[in-house]
Amino acid sequence: MNRLFAMALGVGCLAAASAQATTLTMWTESSNAPEGVFANEFSEMDNGITIEVREVRFDDLVAETLRAFATQTNPDLMSIDNPDHAAFASRGAFLDLTSRVEASDQIDMDNYFDGPRSSLTWDGGVYGIPRASNTIALYYNKDMFRAKGLDPDNPPTTWEELYEAAAALNDPDNDVYGIAFSAKASEEGTFQFLPWLQMTGGSFEKVNGEGAATALDFWKRLFDEGLTSPDTLTRGQWDSTGTFNGGNAAMAISGPWELKRMAEDADFDWGVALLPVPEAGAERASALGDFNIAIFDNSENPDAAFQFLEYVDSQAERLWPEFTRMPSRKDVAPAATGNAKIDAATPIFVEQLQYAENRGPHPDWPRISTAIQDAIQSAVTGQKTSQQALDDAQAVIDRVLN
Repeated sequence: MNRLFAMALGVGCLAAASAQATTLTMWTESSNAPEGVFANEFSEMDNGITIEVREVRFDDLVAETLRAFATQTNPDLMSIDNPDHAAFASRGAFLDLTSRVEASDQIDMDNYFDGPRSSLTWDGGVYGIPRASNTIALYYNKDMFRAKGLDPDNPPTTWEELYEAAAALNDPDNDVYGIAFSAKASEEGTFQFLPWLQMTGGSFEKVNGEGAATALDFWKRLFDEGLTSPDTLTRGQWDSTGTFNGGNAAMAISGPWELKRMAEDADFDWGVALLPVPEAGAERASALGDFNIAIFDNSENPDAAFQFLEYVDSQAERLWPEFTRMPSRKDVAPAATGNAKIDAATPIFVEQLQYAENRGPHPDWPRISTAIQDAIQSAVTGQKTSQQALDDAQAVIDRVLN
C-alpha cells in the first residue's frame, strides 16, 4: 500500500474514535524501530490521535510489562518479541482482535507467513500483528579471507568448513577472533543456538535427542580453542556484530537488522552467506525473529489503537529499504535499497527465512528458553558435558510442556 493511501487510512478509518483528541501509550525496545517511526508519523496525521512512545530495554521489556499489567499501569500498545507473545495472550493481557481483523479492509491474516501468524494467535484468537520478521545468517570479512588464502567467493557451507575457516582466520596477536556470535544467557542466546540444534533434528520441545549434543559440542570447541571471544557468553548480538564491524572478528552470526550498520561502519569488503549445515546435503534451519505489536485488553481506546495497527500493516513495503526488516506479508517482497552490499545480501536472508522456525508459541516460553540458556552456559564453561546439560534442560522443558 502506498503512503498516500495510508494517510487516507489514518484520516478516514474509525472516524468516531478520532473525533476527540486521544492519547495512546506504547512501550517498545527502540523508538527508532519501525513501530516507533510509524507512531511518530501517525501522531502527526490529522486524526486526533497521539502515541507516546516509551523505550524499555530489551532484556527488561517482558518482566517490566508483566509487572505493569498486574498493577493495571500498562500501556495501550506493546511491541513484543514474538516468542513472548503467547505469555501475554494466554493470560488475557492482550485484546482479542479477531472481529476487528475480520472487518478490516487493511489487515488480512492470510497475507502473513505461517510463522509470524502462528506467533500472534492463541486459542483460535488473533492477538496482534507482526511488526516484521528476521532470521540469522553468516557475515564474513572477504578481505581477511583473501589475506589468509581463503576464497572470498566460497564461504563455509558446513560446520567443519566453518571451524577450519575460523581456525585459519584466528589471529590473537592482532586481536582478531575467527568468529563472533552471542551465547548470552538471554533470549538472544536461545535465538542463536536453536538453528544449530534444529539442524541435528532437535527442536525447542526436544533438546536432548540423538545428535543434539553435537551442536553444543561444536560451540564448546570454538570456545575451548579460543576461536571466539570469552565474552561471547555475556554479550548480545549487537555487540557481537560490533566486534566484526571493528575488524576484531573474521566472521559473525547475526541478522539483517545489522545490514545498515554494516554498510555505514565497516571499512572492509564483506559478504553474507547461509548458515553452514552439519554436513553437505543436510537440512537447513534458522530461527524466526522480530516483534509483534499488540493492544492491551484494558486499553480505554482500543479502536484508536487498532487504527494504528492498520497503519503499521499498510507500511510493510517500507520495512526492508528503510529498516532492513523483512516483511511478514507474503504479498510484499523486500524492495531494493540502492545499496549494492545490502541488496546483494537480500536474497541470502530471504532464502534463510524459508528455513526459520518459531520459538513456541507457548505461554511459558520464558521457562523453556531459560532451560536452553542454562544448558549453553553450563556446557560451554565445562560445568557439565553437553549431553548432561541438554538432558537437564529437557527435564525442565518436559515439566513445562506436560
